[in-house]
Amino acid sequence: MPDLHEPSDLPDLASLRLLAEVERLGGIAAAGRALGLTQQSASERLRALETRTRLTLVERRARGSALTPAGRLLVEWSHDLLVRAEEVAAAVRTLADGRSRELRVHASMTTAEHLLPRWLVRLRSQREVAASLRAVNSEQVVAAVRAGECDLGFVEGPVDLAGLASATVGHDRLVLVAAPDDRWARRRAPITPAEVAERPLTLREPGSGTRAVLEGTVAAATGRRLRSESELTSTAAVLASVRAGGAPAFVSGWAAEPAARSGAVVLVPTEGLDLARPLRAVWAGSSRPPAGPVRDLLAIATREAESPDPSVG
Repeated sequence: MPDLHEPSDLPDLASLRLLAEVERLGGIAAAGRALGLTQQSASERLRALETRTRLTLVERRARGSALTPAGRLLVEWSHDLLVRAEEVAAAVRTLADGRSRELRVHASMTTAEHLLPRWLVRLRSQREVAASLRAVNSEQVVAAVRAGECDLGFVEGPVDLAGLASATVGHDRLVLVAAPDDRWARRRAPITPAEVAERPLTLREPGSGTRAVLEGTVAAATGRRLRSESELTSTAAVLASVRAGGAPAFVSGWAAEPAARSGAVVLVPTEGLDLARPLRAVWAGSSRPPAGPVRDLLAIATREAESPDPSVG
């Protein structure tokens, strides 16, 4: 089983944000006021951060305070983390807003996990709009659009869109990932379609866009069906299974890139498989999307929905 405990020396977000404010404002008291803390509370929190990291982060002076070189490095390293935390917090508020009828969005798992939180933050910054988001597989997204249960859907891979309007907003590519100690992770030669069809894999559930793309590609290349070691209902669960030593899996490039960068999984090269897939927005009605939040969110998605396309070389 993977260790799910937080590392004991990992700073908490509130302390990192306070440290960043000390650098920005040049003093502990001013940083505390900016975050609604007394000077004493801010000082105690910074001392606790120094204890946890075993580093001297703040140089206290008669006139104000300054970060040490270690403190400045920690602020720089944590910048992206703090930005991402704000995006996640905004996305969670959106998920919790189940009562809103202004913009209802259903999205397949990859888009919901890796793209929509950022898009909804952008939308909120442009206009006062309440939105609800539900993450399901691609077939369930289309069913919700047809039933009038959502205003806009996002799907990946082949799915029946008869009677609905749609637009391609970007592209993604499935990549093969394996645990670092898996035999495929040590391969130099690319994995062939026949090898993919032969070995049981960790798969998404039937109805997901990822599963549909992979099944169609392998069947076209080999005439054979996929073999399953396990079937899971989210990309996060698939990656957790692979990290724990489960069978290799094909996942979105969006999901694979951070996991591979951290060393949790290894990107395995393949050949003879067409693993590209469009990311499509789906709605009911005319081919022109409705004016207002739907059209605004589509514009944001079109600007930002290109896959990072991680290297497997």
